[in-house]
Amino acid sequence: MINRYLEVFGVDEFALSEADKKSILEEKISLQTVLDNLIDIAYESGLIEDDGITQRDLFDTKLMGIMTARPAEVIRVFKEHYKDDPERATDWFYKFSQDTNYIRRDRIKKDRKWKIESKYGEIDVTINLSKPEKDPKAIAAARNAVQSSYPACQLCIENEGYAGRMNHPARQNHRIIPIEIQGCKWGFQYSPYVYYNEHCIVFNGEHTPMKIDESAFKKLFDFVKLFPHYFVGSNADLPIVGGSILSHDHFQGGHYTFAMEKAPMEKTFTVLGFEDVEMGIVKWPLSVLRLRCKNEELDLLGDYLVQNKDISKNEMIEKHADWVKSFRSEYQEITDENVKAILEKEVGKVFIHVLEDAGVYKCTEEGRAAFERFIATL
Repeated sequence: MINRYLEVFGVDEFALSEADKKSILEEKISLQTVLDNLIDIAYESGLIEDDGITQRDLFDTKLMGIMTARPAEVIRVFKEHYKDDPERATDWFYKFSQDTNYIRRDRIKKDRKWKIESKYGEIDVTINLSKPEKDPKAIAAARNAVQSSYPACQLCIENEGYAGRMNHPARQNHRIIPIEIQGCKWGFQYSPYVYYNEHCIVFNGEHTPMKIDESAFKKLFDFVKLFPHYFVGSNADLPIVGGSILSHDHFQGGHYTFAMEKAPMEKTFTVLGFEDVEMGIVKWPLSVLRLRCKNEELDLLGDYLVQNKDISKNEMIEKHADWVKSFRSEYQEITDENVKAILEKEVGKVFIHVLEDAGVYKCTEEGRAAFERFIATL
């Protein structure tokens, strides 16, 4: 490691006396102070072109990348912890991401966070100051640079270990944990700009656009099965409502309880046929419904389908009898091997109808006409 640093700085030798070693061990110095000193040396030596924040970030990430464990080693340690406890694995990976300066502790502590009481209950207020502002030199350099499509975006797996450029952050100290979501290769990582505790990102291994459809719900459930102590959510796939990188299918999660989760319900109600599901309107500035149920019932329903038993005879699942009858004839054979996939597909179809019914403008000729009348007023 020392020799690699000598190579970066163009130095041929290195010596440290016992007195120097003792002094270093006794001195309390932060990682960022060490990096800042090294970057200053690099600038004075002509190793970096300017002293702007973009060049400094590119160089100090290169320095951290030298001491960051290789991906295979990181994955091995993560899996060892995961065998014992998924939470222990994420605790280790989150600290690792901070220790390697991928998550910059010195910048995260600049963020402003506080809570206030309101008629909706406790509200979180955050001002994110950890994401550095673009410096003018970097903007000019990026404009004049040859455009590159590698990596395709900042979420792609190809970012792991990438040296970066003036218009793309360096990621030599970035590591990704491979996971499987709906039978496909996905990645699990942390956001370098921590908006809340253990702010993580789970993303498709392929650079494919975000799309909220029935499969999105299956992906979300797959993730919380892997990490039961985390929540996970999704941006809309529309740019007008704050979507981040819509060109790459991804979700965001973490280890945090949001104020909205603690807000009380103004009014509860029951939907016929789903009496065991607690539903209610949440007391919140936005339009929010909360659904809670101790039993999802799909396993029992699957057993009845495979054994071709009469669902209406079991009071726990009899409410699903008409729904099952509506799709049962579409499948010639239902077995232990395919029943889960069949139920997931049919539940997904119901979710699509829920989304269609939740739209302000319906997906009909009348709805689209009303949508266009609204657009004409803009």
